[in-house]
Amino acid sequence: MKILFMNSARTWGGTEKWTRMAAESLKNAGHYTILVYRRDVVGKNFTIPKFRLPIASHIDLYTLYKLVQLIRKEKIEIIIPTKRKDYFLAGIAGRITKTPVIVRLGADRRLHWPWQRLMYSSLPAGLIVNAEKIKDTLLQTGWFRKERIKVIYNGLDTEEIDRLKHDPAEKPYPFTIGALGRITRNKGFDYLIRSFALFLRQNPHADAGLVIMGEGADQPEFEALASKLGIAHRVRFTGFIANPYPMLQKYDIFTMTSTNEGLSNALLEAMYLDCAPVSTIAGGVREVIDESSNGFLVDYGNEERLASIIEKLYCNENERKIISCRAKETVVRQFTVPVMTESIAAFCKEIAKNPL
Repeated sequence: MKILFMNSARTWGGTEKWTRMAAESLKNAGHYTILVYRRDVVGKNFTIPKFRLPIASHIDLYTLYKLVQLIRKEKIEIIIPTKRKDYFLAGIAGRITKTPVIVRLGADRRLHWPWQRLMYSSLPAGLIVNAEKIKDTLLQTGWFRKERIKVIYNGLDTEEIDRLKHDPAEKPYPFTIGALGRITRNKGFDYLIRSFALFLRQNPHADAGLVIMGEGADQPEFEALASKLGIAHRVRFTGFIANPYPMLQKYDIFTMTSTNEGLSNALLEAMYLDCAPVSTIAGGVREVIDESSNGFLVDYGNEERLASIIEKLYCNENERKIISCRAKETVVRQFTVPVMTESIAAFCKEIAKNPL
């Protein structure tokens, strides 16, 4: 099949990783894939044919015109937009060219507004989501036919992770609690920092530190919070790291404290790299973490609970290793690139045969 992926992100993150993995793996499986992108920080990571467009807004007429031209020239059979700004443009271009659109949605969102119905239900022929929880939330609107929403779990390119994880990296603290993601409020880093501060107050002699990989506009706010709590020397912000895996495998605990997620790539990567996972109950996390078996779940904002889990894993190395081992086994069993690729290709063929 000929498939066009669209990603208008300004920075590199989990959705962009998924887009690259899906597009490149489909290409390797014999399909023709191309990318429309906005910023070089995204486009430079792809080896497939790619085309840069401004994608200045949801109704950028120049981008729409060029997109329609490209779809017709390349004889595209399916369009897969991956960011909210792309959904409307791709949907309109798909209607003009009679090309089915499959929206890829990686976050658990409640939809209410008429314009959302247009973007998510009326214009696209189908949706790919990465968790059953997201599908359930969408079906509650009454806008969607069940068979038009396909749950496809994120696949991990474990061969690439294994190749890249061997770059040198020093463990920042004897006991390292880690996180990875855009430094924004919805990632819950303020909640994480407060919980870590509580852990340190209850365990003043703990040789532990918190490392947060990523970049974002809210970093100064979180740095100020760490200073206010008197733990700035125990909290390290690394900024963006192109290859996070060497550092990721140094974490003893990986924390995912988002208020809203689909199924976090970073969480799966950390589990594969033998980190003990601790996550807020967001999106589809219950589909990967079995409480107290291969990780721990916590309600967002419950600082006492998160601090107690950190203390439990800090004080019990053997239990931490058992949890880490089971977490890796879960990822290897359920979240592979070949399964993801086959599922995407099959859904694309199904939608192409019966677009609406």
